[in-house]
Amino acid sequence: MHTGFLTIYWRDMLRFVRFRSLLFASLIQPALWLAFFGIAMSNNFDRLTSTLPPIPGIKAVGYLTFICAGVIAMTTLFTSLFGGTVLLFDKNWGLMRETLSSPLPRIHIIVGIGLSGMTKSFIQAAVIMGLGLLLGVQFFEGYTPARILISLLGIMLFIGAFSLGFLFLSAAIAITMESPEGMQAVITLLTMPFFFTSNALYPSNSFPPVLRALSTVNPLTHLVSGIRYFAIGSDFSSIGIHYIYTQGEILVSFLALLAFAVIMFLIARWRFSKVTVT
Repeated sequence: MHTGFLTIYWRDMLRFVRFRSLLFASLIQPALWLAFFGIAMSNNFDRLTSTLPPIPGIKAVGYLTFICAGVIAMTTLFTSLFGGTVLLFDKNWGLMRETLSSPLPRIHIIVGIGLSGMTKSFIQAAVIMGLGLLLGVQFFEGYTPARILISLLGIMLFIGAFSLGFLFLSAAIAITMESPEGMQAVITLLTMPFFFTSNALYPSNSFPPVLRALSTVNPLTHLVSGIRYFAIGSDFSSIGIHYIYTQGEILVSFLALLAFAVIMFLIARWRFSKVTVT
């Protein structure tokens, strides 16, 4: 049984841990984003919505809680899209040529990079949730210990499926590109529409019809909805809007993320089967 993907996985994780500046930035930057942007925007939104009458019998949460799920999703998106950059550097430094000429099946390269990127996303999500709770984010409020564990598992399943999809996409882009600058340009171009047509920072039901349609098929929207369902609940209000998530809707969101991951994996495998590194 081939276990070459574990070698790729551990190699990338060791690089992640040993490069202290990279480790520090990847963990602290999203936490600072939540601390500064989240608190600043929360104060503004809470002040604007303070005059709105509360919805009777519905749990109300502040904007900081609302946006925390979006920050987790945003961080996962950025980490996953840039996760394939290591393949581009390996290709430019000649390491990819050695890997591809070995008996290791090419599919193991994709799987190893996907698993390492997913692990990084798990670590970052845990850091953001921990800091968020310290800042007053109302995650898991009133949950029993058993329900908290189930909710954490649900959040990680959503993050895992989402991150794998974008890591496979990143790997397909990396093996196609010739320069880090070109890949960075492509990734930057991709992050903008995914991020700003999602419900990460604001409700998507107030979008114009075209943007609302894009939000519906946006994987980031499905991830944010899953995180809010497990971390906040299925019925809550925030910034004056009532949110209801049914189990059927969350299941559809998870299946959509799985389908996206499978499609991206097939694309990445096709690109790796065609590549020739000299």
